[in-house]
Parts: sequence; structure tokens; C-alpha cells
Amino acid sequence: MIDRRRCMSLAGAAFAAVLTSGTALSQAVPPATQTEPIPVASAAERALLRDAIDIHSHLDPDSFGPHSGQAARRLDVIDMAVRAKAAGMRGFVIKQHYDQTAQLAYLARKAVPGVEVFGQLCLNLTVGGLNPEAVNHFAEVKGGFARIVSMPTWDASNNAVKSRDPARKAVAVSSGGALLPETKAVIAAVAAARTRDSGASLALATGHVSPAEALMIIREARSQGISRIVVTHAMGHPVDMSLDQMKEAVAQGAYIEFAGGFVMSKASPHTVQQNVDAIRALGPAHVILSSDSGQVGQPYPDDMIAMMAGRLRELGLTTAELRQMMVDNPAALLGLGSR
Repeated sequence: MIDRRRCMSLAGAAFAAVLTSGTALSQAVPPATQTEPIPVASAAERALLRDAIDIHSHLDPDSFGPHSGQAARRLDVIDMAVRAKAAGMRGFVIKQHYDQTAQLAYLARKAVPGVEVFGQLCLNLTVGGLNPEAVNHFAEVKGGFARIVSMPTWDASNNAVKSRDPARKAVAVSSGGALLPETKAVIAAVAAARTRDSGASLALATGHVSPAEALMIIREARSQGISRIVVTHAMGHPVDMSLDQMKEAVAQGAYIEFAGGFVMSKASPHTVQQNVDAIRALGPAHVILSSDSGQVGQPYPDDMIAMMAGRLRELGLTTAELRQMMVDNPAALLGLGSR
């Protein structure tokens, strides 16, 4: 018979070891097989993570394989909770393209107390696309840690058109320059939903829709009473917003996400300096920094966001501005009090 109390005790001891040992932290997840070392943040960069919330981390258990087309994940939600606590982060949001993650947030919080973990729902084909019932289920998961509903990401028509298989089945949000009734209906579901146990309202992310569609979605969401909105990695592919479009989104009350996976990527069409210039033009009060990391071959999410913050500071953004974009604005998006 399994001695549950002993198992829990051993698990607690393992977590404590990770939190008190730099060596244990580095070994919490087996290193990915790489031809070159994966970058890690310096101590000075990691100091910038105090109270930070990462709204965009890709974590196991998730799908991986030829059907999903997703990269394998480098760590799971428990590993990330351990790392976030060791870094002094306030918390993170689990993003999966094909599942809602409120249940995973509940379990991560139970396993690693003291870290605020939240779930996200992306309205892709696996949940029925623009499906109000998926929103309702998400909000009603035990714990009340559902927090962001995203418009379609990998299954968005805009994403499909710009992919290797442009003719594949996709989720449309507009037609003829206007939002579909289904889009308006799912926005109404987001506006009306309140989470079980916590009574929180949900925030909205624009996903991988086109810039014109994102702006229409923001306008509709605002008209239906949704006040907490973020444009998903606006400068990143396949969204590819112009600065003028980002300014319009800000004018309508949305935050603009700058994701480390794009800001720091050698393959990005934009330099880090161009990202800094865009942040300056929009104003840090309207920007959220996230990692968009967790994939095999990429830095851990906490390292990614710390390294991005360090690079942005080198190029002139102040520690106070970074804190606004990493601590205050994510907390506001999630409807949390300030730290």
C-alpha cells in the first residue's frame, strides 16, 4: 500500500531542496538535447523577476507530434511553479493552444503554494472554435483560476493563411470586413462569465487573428463591457501589427504584448532596438512583457523574460518601467491587486 503521507513529505522535501539550492533549480528539469547551450539569465537579470507575472508560458502536459504540429515542451506546470517561486515571481499563466488550463492552474497551486497560477482558453478547433459553451466550462472549473480567453491562435484563419498549409481547416472570426455573429456571441460569453469560487471576470486576448480583425474584436469587446484586453504578441508573426495599428489598439484600451520569444529571437524581423522604440512610442503603461517560451530548445520562461528585461534595460528602459510592464500591467490584466 502506498503511504500517501510519506509521498507528500518526500515531495515537499524535493520542492524545498529546489527552492534553496541553485544546483537543484538547474536540475529541476532535464536539459534539452542541444547542439549549443541554451542561454540562461544572469543574477542581475533574474533580480528583475521579483513579483513578475508571465502571461504566456507554454508548458506540459501538452500535445506534441505531427498532428498537432507543436514543439515539445521543455518543462511542465509543476516545474514552472517551482522555478517561479525560486525566482520570486508572483505567478504565470499557462497557455496551451488546444486545451483550457484552469485545471492545471489548480493543481500547480496545490503542489507549489505561494505562486499564483492561472489558466487560459484558446478558441481553436479542439474546443469547438468560437464556442460559448467552452467559455462557460472554463469559468466554472474548480478553484476559479480561469482568467484569459484567447481568440483563435494556431487555428485562426490568419494563422492558417500564413502557414505551410494555407488551405487547412481554420476558425474564421470575420467576413467582408465585419465580425461574424459567432465572434460577437463568444465575446458576449466572455463578458458575462464569472469564475467559480473566485467570482472573477475574464480577460480577452486577440490571438493570431489579423491586425484589422484584432481591432474589430477590441471595439466589440469594449462595447460589450470587457475592459481587460491584450493584443497577443502584436509585433510577432503571424499578427504583424504596424505601430499605427498598435497605437489604435492602445487608444481603445488594450494592452500590447511584447513576447521574449519574438523580441529575443534571431529569426525575428525586428531588432531589440525596434522593440524598444515601439514600447517608447506606445508608453510602458500600455505594454505587457511575456516569455512565450517553454519549448524544447528555448530558454525556460523565467530565463526568457529575465533576459528580455535585461536587454531592454541595456537599451534605455528603466527598472521602474520594466516593473510596470512585468508586474503592474499583467496584474491589472488578470484583475489582481497590486504588489
